[in-house]
Amino acid sequence: MTTTLTLPTADGGLAPYTLRGTPPAAPAPGAVFDRIAYSAAHVVADPRAAIDPWLQCAVDWDATIAYRRYLWSLGLGVAEAMDTAQRGMGLDWPTSLELIRRSVEASKDMPGALVASGCGTDHLVLDEVRTVDDVIRGYEEQMEAIEKLGGKLIVMASRALARVAKSPADYERVYDRILSQAKQPVVLHWLGDMFDPALAGYWNGKDVNATGPGGVGPVAGAPYDVARAMDTTVGIIAAHADKVDGIKISLLDKDHEIAMRRRLPATGGPDGQGVRMYTGDDFNYAELIAGDGAGSVPTHGKSDALLGIFDAIAPAASAALAALAAGDTDRFHAILGPTVPLSRHIFRAPTRFYKTGVVFMAWLNGHQSHFTMVGGQQSTRSLPHLAELFRLADAADLLQQPELAARRMRSLLAVHGVE
Repeated sequence: MTTTLTLPTADGGLAPYTLRGTPPAAPAPGAVFDRIAYSAAHVVADPRAAIDPWLQCAVDWDATIAYRRYLWSLGLGVAEAMDTAQRGMGLDWPTSLELIRRSVEASKDMPGALVASGCGTDHLVLDEVRTVDDVIRGYEEQMEAIEKLGGKLIVMASRALARVAKSPADYERVYDRILSQAKQPVVLHWLGDMFDPALAGYWNGKDVNATGPGGVGPVAGAPYDVARAMDTTVGIIAAHADKVDGIKISLLDKDHEIAMRRRLPATGGPDGQGVRMYTGDDFNYAELIAGDGAGSVPTHGKSDALLGIFDAIAPAASAALAALAAGDTDRFHAILGPTVPLSRHIFRAPTRFYKTGVVFMAWLNGHQSHFTMVGGQQSTRSLPHLAELFRLADAADLLQQPELAARRMRSLLAVHGVE
């Protein structure tokens, strides 16, 4: 029996769409991966909480932790309290710390479960941050709180540091201080300004990012010097290779990632075998994870993964990674390749609103009972955008319960006046 819906189109019209309805590839039970793979995980809002959604944060803790158990059951690690969890876009630091506490605790019941948690400076009031020392204190406060819970750190990019840093030396000072204190190797995060405009110029500083002739004076609107930023970042990592598990870069440019991957230290990292590149490229992840085999050490020829899109495509990611570990590269690409158009749509500009697509997928697939988000962020994408997301998810065989997904899509259409 076929299912047909009337869906909005990009030109403002309506057109029938017949569902393929093929469920995702089934991950093999107990599959072993040869890549470390984290999914940045979303939070499930509590729609029944009597709060002001734009001003206050209410989380459905049971549903949120249940989703993490689901990710762990597929062999994926959880990158906790990151951008995908709406950190800095509705999820405040006290709620983030409670999320980290609950996730770390839940992981203890799941053999082999990986969880690493975002450590930043988002509790600071930006207008009150004056110096690099203020940023260091901010990082140290969150670092102490997370490590007290037994958590592994993902050192997130800091809006406060981007605001006050004048040169690469300021970044070197901050990261030297934080890395020297870490109790176990951390994952660094280089988040591009397409995800957060407040991070423009990261790693360079105001006086370096854009300079005039002869390197004198900042020039407004000049392009970001990625090469200079990469030099700074690689230098910081090389100076602390034993304290750095890896780095996730989210620049949506595979050439930048590959270039940096080949420059990472061949020693250090979580196992002494080299610092890892965790792809954060939600446009080119299949190619980057598969790798090219280039470089003098294995870590230079492939990327591990720390991806927000893995939240939305978890079964396919698990099945593909298992195939890759088994040496079946063709099956890896056959499963993961069709998910890339969906990911590119979810992460299209304005990229920072991708979380809406991630939560929409969780709702369609029955992992939560509603389509509401912390901060009311479900409103950041249009109905035509969500309709195209539905089509692409179906084309990629990512609707786990096609009939349920169709019913829920119809209910969303009805709310928007499409009967």
